[in-house]
Amino acid sequence: MSRISGFSWRGLIPQLFALFSVPLMALVLLLAFGGLYMHRMAMRSLVAERDARSARAAAALIGEQISHRRSLLLTLAQEVSGDPSSNQLQETLKRATPLQPAFDQGLAFFSPQGDLLAASGDRAFWEELTRTGGLRQIDLPGGEDAFLPMAVNASPGESPVILLAAQASRGNLLAAGAISPTMLFEPALEEVLSPGAGGLAFVTDASGDLLYQSGEFMAGEEPAIHPGVLEARRGESGADFFQAEGEEHAYAYSPVEAAGWALVFEEPWEAVASPRLRMTENAPLVLIPALLLAMFALWYGARWVVQPLQKLESQASDLGWGNYAAIEKPVGGIAEIHRLQNELIDLAHKVRAAQEGLRGYIGAMTEGQEEERRRLARELHDDTLQALIALNQRVQLAQLDVNGGPASAGLSRSLAEIQSLTDQTIQNLRRFTQALRPIYLEELGLSAALEMLARENTQPAGLAIQFRRAGPEQRLPEAAELALYRIAQEALSNVIRHARASQAELIIDYQPGRVTLVMQDNGIGFSVPESPAEFAPSGHFGFLGMHERAEAIGARLEISSRPGQGTRVAVKLETAPGSEDNLELTSRHVE
Repeated sequence: MSRISGFSWRGLIPQLFALFSVPLMALVLLLAFGGLYMHRMAMRSLVAERDARSARAAAALIGEQISHRRSLLLTLAQEVSGDPSSNQLQETLKRATPLQPAFDQGLAFFSPQGDLLAASGDRAFWEELTRTGGLRQIDLPGGEDAFLPMAVNASPGESPVILLAAQASRGNLLAAGAISPTMLFEPALEEVLSPGAGGLAFVTDASGDLLYQSGEFMAGEEPAIHPGVLEARRGESGADFFQAEGEEHAYAYSPVEAAGWALVFEEPWEAVASPRLRMTENAPLVLIPALLLAMFALWYGARWVVQPLQKLESQASDLGWGNYAAIEKPVGGIAEIHRLQNELIDLAHKVRAAQEGLRGYIGAMTEGQEEERRRLARELHDDTLQALIALNQRVQLAQLDVNGGPASAGLSRSLAEIQSLTDQTIQNLRRFTQALRPIYLEELGLSAALEMLARENTQPAGLAIQFRRAGPEQRLPEAAELALYRIAQEALSNVIRHARASQAELIIDYQPGRVTLVMQDNGIGFSVPESPAEFAPSGHFGFLGMHERAEAIGARLEISSRPGQGTRVAVKLETAPGSEDNLELTSRHVE
């Protein structure tokens, strides 16, 4: 009989999947995505640290440029002595040609009162600056340290100009130089920061006014409140992150201490990571091919090892139930499994040959057993039963001869008891004789014999046994009818002795080409053994006898049972021509 294999966590494939594939997949995914996350965080920190160092370096470079230019102005102021005339000052500026590249907007001399004495470059700019009083903001006593760089607008709407001033220690003359923000800031920012696509670098003065920018602010953004500006104006430096337009930007800030300005640099950190670092982001993904290779190995093992072994297991189960042809169907798989199947096929041939010889021996024993039962039944019926009937008649005659009186009354009671015991012995003997030799089977056929079997066992067992016949009755060969009757007899005996059932049903179903005998109950049920070889060790000797009888007539035995769900025993016999020679037992279903 074939066994339908259900899903079980004890199978090799579920265990491989649960113990190998799932942990390996989880580990690979954890390493891959955990490594990616940690790598991204490390790159993020590296970008922030790099930007912070770059911002400090750029601010220091701008401070150095301011200090250098102030030194140049101080040297220029000290070249003038006494109370020089405007012409002398103008000649001094002409001789200061090497200083011109450091001050692209020009040089000038002023009096302490802010009057323009001499100028180079755009004189109109210096005159406008004098008229607006811009120089009074740097006209402070206290020496050169008092003259901090300042941004001035000579004309409304124009870009600011950075103004530096220095005063000679031995005079009141002021030397001033004007620088465009681009000239002052751009070299430092390009050399140190190099803002890329989406980056922004800008400088604000102490009031938060924008002096220079490289890149674009987001729409509506004010430079004075940009992240990092307030911190830089407080003299702090560092780096942090903020969300801008759906991506994370890194910003770094540092004060330009020589001027009290704030330098801020911002960029999307993922866009500025070096290509080599971005390439290493994908390094954990090399584990994915390892996972795929492991999954392929698992698939290969399942496809060419596990599945063929499962098929071979099912075929071996069928072989255990007598289906010898099932083991010869190829199962595929690796060479070792092919050799194993060939060994099983060879073993099946040997077992089949041995079983055929054993079946002939068992058949001869069964036939001898039935013949002995018939002989014993005839002897009991012809000798013992007839003697008991004669004894019963003598007792009845003796009762008629007993006269009245007290003594005769006691004798009459004794004779009545003897008669009752004789009647009971006759009934028991007749039932025993019928069990040994089913007379109804010989005279009326299988259906009538089964119906009488159900009736005779209903009252003694206290069990409601219902008999039902389906289809027009067919007469079968004597051996087949006797085997089916004995199987029903054994099945009913099992119900009475072991099932603890309240209801049972005996069914004989005649169909064209097939006869099916069914015995089912609502008892306690049991766990059906995996193969007939387990019937005897587990104590199911009755089932073993039914199996042997069914196999002897070429019938198929099906046993369906579960603990608490009753038992169903079915015997299916093919009645097509030539089927009686087919002794192959084909299938069993455990529901």
